[in-house]
Amino acid sequence: MRVFKFGGASVKDADGIKNVYDVLQKVGYEDVILVVSAMGKTTNALEVVIKNYFDKSTELNSSVQEIKKYHNQILLDLFEDENNDVFAAVNAQFAELEYFLAHNKSPNYNFVYDQVVSFGELISTNILSHYMNFRGIQTQWLDVRNFIKTNANYRDAEVDWETTQQNISKNVPRKQLNITQGFLGADENNFTTTLGREGSDYTAGIFAYCLNAESVTIWKDVPGVMNADPRYFENASLLNQISYREAIELAFYGATVIHPKTLQPLQKKEIPLYVKSFVNPLLKGTCVSKGVDLEPQYPCFIVKREQLLISLSSIDFSFIMEENISEIFGLFHEFKIKVNLIQNSAISFSVCVEDKFGNFPELNAILSKKFKVEYSENVTLYTIRHFTEEAAQTVEANKEVLLKQVSRETMQIVTKELN
Repeated sequence: MRVFKFGGASVKDADGIKNVYDVLQKVGYEDVILVVSAMGKTTNALEVVIKNYFDKSTELNSSVQEIKKYHNQILLDLFEDENNDVFAAVNAQFAELEYFLAHNKSPNYNFVYDQVVSFGELISTNILSHYMNFRGIQTQWLDVRNFIKTNANYRDAEVDWETTQQNISKNVPRKQLNITQGFLGADENNFTTTLGREGSDYTAGIFAYCLNAESVTIWKDVPGVMNADPRYFENASLLNQISYREAIELAFYGATVIHPKTLQPLQKKEIPLYVKSFVNPLLKGTCVSKGVDLEPQYPCFIVKREQLLISLSSIDFSFIMEENISEIFGLFHEFKIKVNLIQNSAISFSVCVEDKFGNFPELNAILSKKFKVEYSENVTLYTIRHFTEEAAQTVEANKEVLLKQVSRETMQIVTKELN
């Protein structure tokens, strides 16, 4: 069996849905399971609904209606007859959402979040399944919550692998096209859960593992995985092959390749993962599998902007030892500040961090009581895997280098633009 994952960008409108049909005509659809995300920016729109719900905003109803209107327009663009069953099916799902918002008693934000955002995937797959049937491809719509079972850690649920394996291996039909939702699961009480960051890719990995699939293909609007972000590097090149290990390394440094939790089940059974273009589906794309780390062997560039470089030194010139470092990291964890690079000497300690929640001023007040604190805002962290001198020069050109760190295969450079 093959597992295909289509993200929100690939099904954001009627043309996107039609293109999924075209892709399947070109690459085949027997013995395939499609894992599909919510359409376009629907998850963001449902997050607005959740905010309005908790704020008791008068905008709650209109924010739901906006999402309904968006999906209804896609339906009108896809189906000639408004009597098609899909209209009633989608209306029923919106009615279920509105019923939940009117009758829910739980004050738990994470619980409410999972019950509400899940409608994005449920509706998108319903529309896609009806459209495939309308165009003559018979499909089986599967409610993923009957298959992937998790604990009740809402918004970042952990998979119960034993139960999930039994459900999927016994109950997924073969020899046809199955369509199901990414990102979702259900706990033992059958409340909806979500799988956290990159949850739809992970769903594809779970199904592939449990079905001993031939492969997983993630369909994107790019030809595959590039060695650099084309927005920042003019000569970005396609990577034909990446090993599981290398893909996990790249993800660790911040590359938007594939999340490690998606790769781990695939690696266990050596199931290859392809990243391909839904615009040109017959192109080879990139294969992540067992084998050589990179082919071709290019340096890979990862860019993280809007970073903060913090340097701490002891006020009394004493060594910064394990005890100090442990305390500093405890504070980073407490203030939700993500550390991307560490460098230390006898009496100083430098870190390049991401302050996504704007907590540094508060943290700085605490650190300044014990250390001399210097910092640079809006710096850029470049990571070069399989670096060369030429690659380093490309990054350093016309920039002030604030910090550089080199290991066997990786170079990291913190820079600031020269005025």
